[in-house]
Amino acid sequence: VQLQASGGGLVQAGGSLSLSCAASGRTVSVYAMGWFRRAPGKEREFVAAITRLVGTTYYADFVKGRFTISRDSAQNTVYLQMASLKPEDTAVYYCAALSGRRVVVADAYDYWGQGTQVTVSS
Repeated sequence: VQLQASGGGLVQAGGSLSLSCAASGRTVSVYAMGWFRRAPGKEREFVAAITRLVGTTYYADFVKGRFTISRDSAQNTVYLQMASLKPEDTAVYYCAALSGRRVVVADAYDYWGQGTQVTVSS
Protein backbone atom coordinates (compact mmCIF):
# COMPACT_ATOMS: atom_id res chain seq x y z
CA VAL A 1 0.00 0.00 0.00
CA GLN A 2 1.32 3.42 -0.94
CA LEU A 3 -0.15 6.69 0.23
CA GLN A 4 0.65 10.09 -1.24
CA ALA A 5 -0.55 13.15 0.63
CA SER A 6 -0.73 16.53 -1.07
CA GLY A 7 -2.45 19.88 -0.91
CA GLY A 8 -0.63 21.50 1.96
CA GLY A 9 0.55 25.08 1.85
CA LEU A 10 0.52 28.48 3.48
CA VAL A 11 -2.80 30.08 4.32
CA GLN A 12 -3.96 32.93 6.47
CA ALA A 13 -5.98 32.34 9.59
CA GLY A 14 -9.61 31.86 8.72
CA GLY A 15 -8.76 30.43 5.34
CA SER A 16 -9.28 26.99 3.87
CA LEU A 17 -7.22 24.17 2.42
CA SER A 18 -8.07 20.80 1.00
CA LEU A 19 -5.69 17.89 1.47
CA SER A 20 -5.72 14.80 -0.69
CA CYS A 21 -4.37 11.34 -0.04
CA ALA A 22 -3.98 9.24 -3.16
CA ALA A 23 -3.74 5.54 -2.40
CA SER A 24 -2.56 2.59 -4.40
CA GLY A 25 -4.81 -0.30 -5.29
CA ARG A 26 -8.21 -0.42 -3.61
CA THR A 27 -6.90 0.94 -0.33
CA VAL A 28 -9.71 3.34 0.54
CA SER A 29 -12.28 0.59 0.01
CA VAL A 30 -10.38 -2.01 1.99
CA TYR A 31 -8.96 0.06 4.84
CA ALA A 32 -10.20 2.66 7.24
CA MET A 33 -8.42 5.90 6.46
CA GLY A 34 -7.21 8.51 8.86
CA TRP A 35 -5.51 11.87 9.03
CA PHE A 36 -3.04 12.74 11.76
CA ARG A 37 -0.82 15.73 12.32
CA ARG A 38 2.37 16.61 14.09
CA ALA A 39 3.12 20.16 15.07
CA PRO A 40 6.67 21.27 15.90
CA GLY A 41 7.63 20.07 19.34
CA LYS A 42 4.42 18.14 19.81
CA GLU A 43 3.29 14.57 19.62
CA ARG A 44 1.48 13.19 16.62
CA GLU A 45 -2.26 13.55 17.12
CA PHE A 46 -5.41 12.19 15.58
CA VAL A 47 -7.37 14.57 13.35
CA ALA A 48 -10.06 12.61 11.49
CA ALA A 49 -10.90 9.16 10.19
CA ILE A 50 -13.41 7.41 7.99
CA THR A 51 -14.29 3.75 8.39
CA ARG A 52 -13.98 1.12 5.74
CA LEU A 53 -17.51 -0.07 4.99
CA VAL A 54 -20.14 2.32 6.27
CA GLY A 55 -17.93 5.36 6.04
CA THR A 56 -18.54 6.55 9.55
CA THR A 57 -16.46 9.61 10.30
CA TYR A 58 -14.61 10.52 13.46
CA TYR A 59 -13.07 13.84 14.38
CA ALA A 60 -10.85 15.21 17.07
CA ASP A 61 -12.72 17.74 19.18
CA PHE A 62 -10.47 20.56 18.08
CA VAL A 63 -11.47 20.17 14.40
CA LYS A 64 -15.17 19.36 14.72
CA GLY A 65 -17.22 21.71 12.63
CA ARG A 66 -14.16 22.93 10.74
CA PHE A 67 -12.68 19.86 9.02
CA THR A 68 -14.40 17.27 6.88
CA ILE A 69 -13.01 13.90 5.86
CA SER A 70 -14.36 12.16 2.79
CA ARG A 71 -13.35 9.52 0.30
CA ASP A 72 -13.76 8.79 -3.37
CA SER A 73 -13.47 5.05 -3.87
CA ALA A 74 -13.44 5.38 -7.64
CA GLN A 75 -10.42 7.68 -7.41
CA ASN A 76 -8.98 5.75 -4.45
CA THR A 77 -8.48 9.06 -2.69
CA VAL A 78 -9.28 10.41 0.73
CA TYR A 79 -9.74 14.12 1.33
CA LEU A 80 -9.50 16.41 4.31
CA GLN A 81 -11.25 19.70 3.76
CA MET A 82 -10.10 22.25 6.30
CA ALA A 83 -11.91 25.51 6.94
CA SER A 84 -11.64 28.29 9.50
CA LEU A 85 -7.99 27.44 9.91
CA LYS A 86 -6.14 28.65 12.96
CA PRO A 87 -2.43 29.17 13.56
CA GLU A 88 -2.52 26.21 15.94
CA ASP A 89 -3.50 24.00 12.99
CA THR A 90 0.03 24.45 11.65
CA ALA A 91 1.56 21.00 11.36
CA VAL A 92 2.64 18.27 9.01
CA TYR A 93 -0.46 16.30 8.10
CA TYR A 94 -0.24 12.59 7.42
CA CYS A 95 -2.73 10.18 5.95
CA ALA A 96 -2.75 6.56 7.03
CA ALA A 97 -4.53 3.30 6.34
CA LEU A 98 -5.89 0.98 9.01
CA SER A 99 -6.98 -2.64 8.74
CA GLY A 100 -8.34 -2.70 12.29
CA ARG A 101 -10.91 -0.64 14.17
CA ARG A 102 -8.99 1.68 16.45
CA VAL A 103 -9.29 4.66 14.19
CA VAL A 104 -8.04 7.23 16.70
CA VAL A 105 -4.89 5.31 17.66
CA ALA A 106 -1.90 6.20 15.51
CA ASP A 107 0.07 3.09 16.42
CA ALA A 108 -2.78 0.91 15.15
CA TYR A 109 -2.40 2.11 11.57
CA ASP A 110 -0.68 -0.13 9.08
CA TYR A 111 0.50 2.28 6.41
CA TRP A 112 1.52 5.93 6.35
CA GLY A 113 2.00 8.57 3.71
CA GLN A 114 4.91 11.00 3.70
CA GLY A 115 3.07 14.03 5.07
CA THR A 116 2.23 17.46 3.74
CA GLN A 117 2.99 20.74 5.50
CA VAL A 118 0.17 23.08 6.45
CA THR A 119 1.13 26.50 7.74
CA VAL A 120 -1.47 28.95 9.00
CA SER A 121 -0.32 32.52 9.51
CA SER A 122 -1.96 34.85 11.99
